[in-house]
Amino acid sequence: MEDILYTVAETAKILKTNVSYVYKLIKKGLLPALKLGNYKIRKTSLLEFLEKNEGKDLTDLDNIQFLKGEYDTNEKVI
Repeated sequence: MEDILYTVAETAKILKTNVSYVYKLIKKGLLPALKLGNYKIRKTSLLEFLEKNEGKDLTDLDNIQFLKGEYDTNEKVI
């Protein structure tokens, strides 16, 4: 059976980042999660997050911008 829910650790591994960054994404409301004992992220939510944020620099979650080169570098997203 295919996984439809990921733990924060599994999500971090998929995104090739660390667990604390995934918690920050959840806290900022950028990555929807549900709590079933611990936080879980639906596979569909993760895919939507990736599609929505493709081409953006998420390094500073308080200042998300488009990546330079392919997009308008002066346009602020949030």
